[in-house]
Amino acid sequence: MGKRLLAAVAVVWGAATLGFLALQSLPGDPVDWLLGPNTMATPALREQVRADFGFDRPVPVQYLGYLNDLAHGRLGESYQLQQPVGELIGSRLWPTAELAAAGLLLALLAASLAAVATAGRSRTVRGAVSTAELVITAAPQFWVGIVLLSVFSFQLRIFPVAGARDLSALVLPAITLALSVTGILSQVLREGLETALAEPFAVTARARGLSRTAVLLRHAYRHAAVPLMTLTGWLVGSLLGGVVPVETVFGRPGIGALVLQAVTTRDLPVIMGVIVLSSGVFVVTSALVDLLHLAVDPRVRVKEAAA
Repeated sequence: MGKRLLAAVAVVWGAATLGFLALQSLPGDPVDWLLGPNTMATPALREQVRADFGFDRPVPVQYLGYLNDLAHGRLGESYQLQQPVGELIGSRLWPTAELAAAGLLLALLAASLAAVATAGRSRTVRGAVSTAELVITAAPQFWVGIVLLSVFSFQLRIFPVAGARDLSALVLPAITLALSVTGILSQVLREGLETALAEPFAVTARARGLSRTAVLLRHAYRHAAVPLMTLTGWLVGSLLGGVVPVETVFGRPGIGALVLQAVTTRDLPVIMGVIVLSSGVFVVTSALVDLLHLAVDPRVRVKEAAA
């Protein structure tokens, strides 16, 4: 437990440090970002702004100050919106969490259906499905989103064009987000199922008269689920990154829209806040995946007990 906690702190610290260094390396004067490109501010006003926001301090001092604030749960204040970053992120968190969860569930469901339906089938069937999965995965999210909008919103008028007012507004963004990872999950799960089908326990189950589908669902799926869970945990971070174009296309007021605005205006505290949030989500997701491993795979429990 102690090692896991230290590892979690190290991940968040590493992400915050790399993000801080990356933003410090950006060209330009941060005072210009605050005042805008066409500002006519006097040198005295510029120096006042520099002192108020701490830009006149050495970078190591700024870094230690940021870590101190982070250790006390403070993420700073937005340069442009003049609001605490924690409140800004909190106000935008639910639409993004809702979208990421719906996209992940859809991706897992579609990947499971595709993998179970094609595992162990002929090379032609698997090749056709794999090709379709690669095409869907490689398609740009904004392009997929625009196509879905054109068909289901503008022509058929089934779903709303933009916003996040109800569940109907969640359908198209969730499908767009899910399609970007379904192919990857399906291929990993299919490979795991086919490996499990070649194991002696699967051969024995078939010899006892169980159907192929029953063997897949009752026995093989459990073995193939371990690498699927590991990959899913990693993909959660990708989904958070993927919400930026999806929320932009569908006009959803989530973290992605906040990030896009912050990057455009170089609102550094907001960008750093989202980086820290993403690392925290990665840590929590990894812990949940480890717990699921313990529940699903008895071999992991034996290793944990021996450690």
